[in-house]
Amino acid sequence: MVSLLLPETLDGVISSGGWRRPGGGSADAVEPATGQVLAKVGLADPDDVRRATRLAAAAQRQWAAAGHRDRIRVLRDAAGLLRVHRDEFTEWLVRESGSTRGKAAFEIESVLDELYVAAGLPGQSPGHLLPPTPGRRSVAHRTPIGVVGVISPWNVPLVLSMRAVAPALALGNAVVLKPDPRTAVCGGLLIARLFEEAGLPDNVLHVLPGTAVAGAALVEDPAVGMIAFTGSTAVGRAIGERAGRALKRTSLELGGNNALLVLADADIATAAAIGAFSSFFHQGQVCMAAGRHIVLDAVADSYAELLTRRANEITVGDPWREEVSLGPLIDTGQLKRVSDIVAESVTGGARLLAGGTHRHLYYAPTVLDGVTPEMPAFREEIFGPVAPIVRVRDEEEAIEVANTDEHGLVAAIVTGAPERAESLADRLRVGIVHINDPIIEDDAYVPFGGLGASGNGSRHGALHHWDEFTEWRWITTRDTAVSPAF
Repeated sequence: MVSLLLPETLDGVISSGGWRRPGGGSADAVEPATGQVLAKVGLADPDDVRRATRLAAAAQRQWAAAGHRDRIRVLRDAAGLLRVHRDEFTEWLVRESGSTRGKAAFEIESVLDELYVAAGLPGQSPGHLLPPTPGRRSVAHRTPIGVVGVISPWNVPLVLSMRAVAPALALGNAVVLKPDPRTAVCGGLLIARLFEEAGLPDNVLHVLPGTAVAGAALVEDPAVGMIAFTGSTAVGRAIGERAGRALKRTSLELGGNNALLVLADADIATAAAIGAFSSFFHQGQVCMAAGRHIVLDAVADSYAELLTRRANEITVGDPWREEVSLGPLIDTGQLKRVSDIVAESVTGGARLLAGGTHRHLYYAPTVLDGVTPEMPAFREEIFGPVAPIVRVRDEEEAIEVANTDEHGLVAAIVTGAPERAESLADRLRVGIVHINDPIIEDDAYVPFGGLGASGNGSRHGALHHWDEFTEWRWITTRDTAVSPAF
C-alpha cells in the first residue's frame, strides 16, 4: 500500500495550489511522548493566506456549479481512502497528538461518520417553494457562502477539522484550513492528501498550518465569508470581535467547564466509572471533559473512594510503544497549566486523593476532593486528567452550583431515576445533557454545540449543516416582465 504522506515528502511545505513552500518558514512535528521530531511542516504567513483565499474564491465558483453527484463522489471516495489508510492515520494521531490507540480509533470512526453525513447533503433539496402570487413563482434557495475559513485545535485534530471541512465542501464552498501547528499533519496535511487522492479539484481546499498571525489574517481576509473556529473561549471571543467588524459569519465551538452531577440514588460504582472516563479520557484534553464532579453529600465519601481507586489503576505511558490507557499531555505549557491549577487548589484547601504528580509530560490521573468555587480547579477549564469533586447538600444546590460557570457546553446526570433527571436537565444552562451516559459523547448526526462562553449555538451535524454553511437566497420569476405602478 502506498503511503498517503511520508515525513520526507513534507519537508516544510503546505498544500495550497500544489505542495509549495510557504513564507512563514517551518516547524517541527514533535512526538510528545518522546520529543522525537517526526517531520518538518511549513508555516503560512499572511501573504500565503491572501494567495490561498483568492485561489479558493476562483475555484469555488466551478465547484459550486458542479453536479451534486461529483461532490458526493469525492466525499465517498475520501471515506474509502480513509478506511484503506486507517493505519497511517492512526500512527500520526497517536504519535503527533499523544492519542492512545483507542482514542485514535474513536476519532477515525467519527471522521468516517462526518464524511458519510456530508456525502448525503448534496443530494438533498437545496430549498423550497414559497407561496406564489398570480403570475410569479417564488423560491427560497440555499447557496454556498463561498470561502470558509476553518481554524482547528490540537486536541482532537482530525475530527475537529473534518467536522467543518467535509460539510462545507459538500455544500459547494471552498475551504482554507489552518490547523494548529502542533498537529499540522494529522489535523491538516493528511486531510489535504485525502481529498487530493479523492479527486477534489485543485484549489478548492487549502491547508495552511500557521501561528496566530496566519489565523488573524484568515479571519480578516475579505475573500473569506465565514470562520469556523474550535478552541479556547478567550481566542473565540477575539475571533468573534474581529469577524463581527466585517459582518462575517462565525461558528464558534469553544471551551467547557462541564458539570457531572451524581445524585443520591445513583449506582455509585457505575457513577465512578462514568466519572473516571469523563475526566481522564485523552488526558482530559477534551472540551467535553468533566471539570466539576458535583456530588451529593449522602454518597460523596463512597464516590470519592471509588473514583480514587479507579484513578490509581489507570496506566499512563507512551501510547505508541506501550499498552496504556493515557498518554502524554501535548506540551510543557499544558503541563504547567495543569500542575499550577492543582497546586493552587490544594494550597486553597482541596484534598489530593490521587495523582498530582508527573513524569515528563505524563501527568497522573488526579482526584481532588473538597473543591469550592474560589479554587482554580472549580473556576477554570483544566484540560488535563483532573477530577475535582464538589460536595453539595441536595439536588437544588447541585443545579445552582452547576449553573455558576459562564460556560454552557455539556452536563451529565447519574441517577437511578432518569425521569426525574429529565426535569433537572431542563434547568441546566447547557447545550447538551446526558443522563446516565458519560459526559464525553459526540455524533455526526446531532446538533452539537454550547451556550454562553462555550460558543454561539448548536448547528453542527446532519441537516443542521445547511444552517451553518449556506445562505438563503429568495428568487422570484415572472414569465413576462411587468411595469410596476407607483
